[in-house]
Amino acid sequence: MNSPEQPLPSFDEVLLCTPQTSAEQVGLFLRRCLIPCARGEKIYTMLYADELSYDVSCRAEELFQHLQHYNSSYRLIVLCNCERDNSYLPSAFSHYKVHMIPQRSRAEIQQYLQHHFRVAQPSSSAASVFKEHMCVGIVSSRRAGMGK
Repeated sequence: MNSPEQPLPSFDEVLLCTPQTSAEQVGLFLRRCLIPCARGEKIYTMLYADELSYDVSCRAEELFQHLQHYNSSYRLIVLCNCERDNSYLPSAFSHYKVHMIPQRSRAEIQQYLQHHFRVAQPSSSAASVFKEHMCVGIVSSRRAGMGK
């Protein structure tokens, strides 16, 4: 996010974990991150790693310990719910924990995201319903079940 021209992460740089995420999916992701090749300076991110099952988490830790010796300059971010940081994977990686404070203001982050999510030539796309021709939007309500 150092410049507006830096791209958002690509699909191969992010793993959105759920309780149904398999050990194979996590393994492929970790191999992409930890086996060195000519991929450039990508930053890999596991989101909601605390959601992984115990078995998948154990296998992920074992694979990580095995593969990290191949690449000392990997870039891996593991994000978890702070209320579930006692689950297996966050506990296993706790000695790598870094408390982060955002380096950019909320306005700068919003501006960066708006730059990347704005539809250039809004025609008859769904972007016309969102504010300022954005191709994504968040719809929320304080009351559940109100037709969102």
